[in-house]
Amino acid sequence: KIYLCGGSSSGDKVGSCTENNSFKASEAERQNFDSGEIEEEDYYIDDEDEGCYDDDNEGSDYEFDESDFNQQLADKFDDLDLPPGVEASVPWLQKAATDDGPGNFKSMSEIEDEIGKKYKFFKQFDTVEDFSDHHYANKPVGKTGKEWTKRIQHDWKLLENDLPASIYVRVSENRMDLLRAVMIGPQGTPYHDGLFFFDAQFPASYPASPPIVYYHSGGLRLNPNLYACGKVCLSLLGTWEGHGCEKWNSAHSTMLQVLISIQALVLNEKPYFNEPGYETYANNASGQRTALEYNDTTFQYSCRTMLYSLRRAPQHFEDLVAGHFRERGRAILAACKYYMEGNKVGSIVPDEDDEDKELESANAEGSSSSSAVKPKNNQVDLRAGAGVVRPASFKTNMEVLFEELLMEFNVKGADTKKFCAVKLKKSQPAAA
Repeated sequence: KIYLCGGSSSGDKVGSCTENNSFKASEAERQNFDSGEIEEEDYYIDDEDEGCYDDDNEGSDYEFDESDFNQQLADKFDDLDLPPGVEASVPWLQKAATDDGPGNFKSMSEIEDEIGKKYKFFKQFDTVEDFSDHHYANKPVGKTGKEWTKRIQHDWKLLENDLPASIYVRVSENRMDLLRAVMIGPQGTPYHDGLFFFDAQFPASYPASPPIVYYHSGGLRLNPNLYACGKVCLSLLGTWEGHGCEKWNSAHSTMLQVLISIQALVLNEKPYFNEPGYETYANNASGQRTALEYNDTTFQYSCRTMLYSLRRAPQHFEDLVAGHFRERGRAILAACKYYMEGNKVGSIVPDEDDEDKELESANAEGSSSSSAVKPKNNQVDLRAGAGVVRPASFKTNMEVLFEELLMEFNVKGADTKKFCAVKLKKSQPAAA
């Protein structure tokens, strides 16, 4: 039994946060999402301000025009102050750049190669000079001593040598108390291919006291242990009760252990059962159905977190964000489509080659048989038999998220040709 997080009331399945919540989304926003009414604007919560963070309203009513796909994409970015070099990764902006004379921009292939190269050589562990956007940047650590410095350097060494391939860390040379980590959501979970950022501070009492950890939630509660206000509820951090090895041990516990615990114990296959007391429902049909429904919502929140990271990449991780989603963009879009068809969130998405073979086989059999198509092995019977019916809002929400992700992945140079071609084909009859 894992003791991770708690504090929920009987009326709140995923608990509530009692801390000052500068990240919390408005009630209206959360109600709109639950009812399937998602607007296309990016309304993630600003890390520093109470108000909502909105993109420029220009292009918010995005519609596809088959006559000029690139022009419609260009309209989405009208009047936006894009980072230097991004314009050159988009064909229609390359043309505009030539007005200022030759040699003022890089070709799309050059930009993509540069993104790929930076991503390939992005170190898992490295030191940086400053962390101006770090959550604890304005919180002085206080008086420390040589033992504190020595222990943190020991932690740095462990992180440098033993980090799992899916976790990246940056520490500050000028502020040894600050650390930022990002972990890639594990496959087979509703968090797969997502990037999840955490800021940590080593207090002056470290290692007698555990580090303080903050999750960059963007105002979303996508796990019982990760609050919308950024609180990370974990026995190892002392933010939830625990026993024995579950609790922080000043002699043996490390920051590496904290990060691995979050990835393995928090970002798991069925996070619904992380909520204290809910594990008792894991062995009955009702609990399993609720866990699947929770995963549906969690994946939608994970997609929104992807957009949040793409549009506002945390300091020192810009290259990782761009490269990761350029690399995994096509797989993420394929997963969105697969789940919208009624398959279980977190299940293995068939490769394109497998889909083509299956389609050819089905077409061949269709000419001599009128029998119903058999469900895939991965497919969860959400539409019949299991008693689980997805609300219409799931598909509606996912369609909007898919369009936004497609747009962002295009800018980062991901391979989205297949999805753009389908989009073009579908739009032609409507325009005609």
